[in-house]
Amino acid sequence: MNILIIGSGGREHTLGWKIKQSPLVEQIYFAPGNPGTKEIGENIPIEVTDIQKLLKFAKNKKIDLTIVGPETPLVLGIVDVFKKNKLKIFGPSKKASQIEGSKIFAKNLMKKYKIPTAEYFIFNDFIEANKYLLKAKYPVVVKADGLYFGKGVCVCKNRKEAEDFLKQLNCKKIVIEECLYGQEISFMVITDGKDFISFLPSQDHKRLITNNQGPNTGGMGAYTPVPFVDVKLLKQIEKEIVAPTIKAMAKEGCLYQGILYPGLILTREGPKVLEYNCRFGDPETQSLMMQLDSDLIEIILAQQKNKLKNKKLVFKKGFTVGVVLASAGYPEKYTKGDQIHGIDKIKDKDVQIFQAGTKQLDNKIVTNGGRVLLVTATALILDEAIKKAYQYIGKKSVYFKGMQYRKDIGKNGLIFGDKYD
Repeated sequence: MNILIIGSGGREHTLGWKIKQSPLVEQIYFAPGNPGTKEIGENIPIEVTDIQKLLKFAKNKKIDLTIVGPETPLVLGIVDVFKKNKLKIFGPSKKASQIEGSKIFAKNLMKKYKIPTAEYFIFNDFIEANKYLLKAKYPVVVKADGLYFGKGVCVCKNRKEAEDFLKQLNCKKIVIEECLYGQEISFMVITDGKDFISFLPSQDHKRLITNNQGPNTGGMGAYTPVPFVDVKLLKQIEKEIVAPTIKAMAKEGCLYQGILYPGLILTREGPKVLEYNCRFGDPETQSLMMQLDSDLIEIILAQQKNKLKNKKLVFKKGFTVGVVLASAGYPEKYTKGDQIHGIDKIKDKDVQIFQAGTKQLDNKIVTNGGRVLLVTATALILDEAIKKAYQYIGKKSVYFKGMQYRKDIGKNGLIFGDKYD
């Protein structure tokens, strides 16, 4: 099979790394890809938003399956265009991608179908939202409607913080909701619009600095599985959140096919949805693919034929921890062009370096984005996976000038023990 993977981040590098292991796959193309993906397949200089060029390329190269990494092309309707041209593509339609593309659509869907989430209010302009902030009970969560790549949400402790964030967002449609408390987890499933199968639960770390300090980011690292999510809780999430969401989308005329990824918070009342994503998470995918034993292409092909019912995902024993190395200044204005050292020195089969914001300059790999690399390590015990990942970060191993990273990825799982039932 000829596979086209759309995207240029760590998620796409990881998906390519995993898919290359399938005996069904002959050639992988990445559009536009990065220096890491170049080692796996062929990079094509087409941007993820140039749907017509991507379509033309897929036709010319007789692509058997296209896998969409980021949310933007999905929200723009790439799946509809490819399907109209009788090309196989993995991801939800433009209509179904609203579940991530519009916070308002998602919140109203959950309210209508009684899917557990935070109480909320919708505002159509700054003045209206600001009036509400005068009488709000703090903290509140302020969300921009639309795609903001992990930076359109802020937990505001007081009115000034909320007002400042509203001004910073400068958007017309706003959601303000109650602040929920509990552990946050990522839960991804693959669905054909009726049946679904679940990946292991994972835990992302959104804040920039150790101990959940600093601004929100696209994610500073993740680990899987999550020790405090047992089988009983998994079944509850599937029954009360995943299945009702898929059913609700079908009822609304938005048949949902692809990856459904609700970001959840485990409250005292049970799991609740913080937000939905319409694609594989980044950085969770890096850890999940390291743990996945099944052939991902086989599973996606079953999904394409609506034959997921008798399939299941098989995972390796143990844990995987992934730590993001970010550029100085991220998530605000960050530096570019710093040489990256040590990527080629790691020979441990249980450790992988997935590239994201990188660029090849002459014979060097240099930084070219906010989140630059993700160091992933697998071990039978969570504590060992954590130690292994961090031992490869620093001047004696993987390093670039000014790099910043959290020192506590996976530590949260240790508080609750490291056995997964």
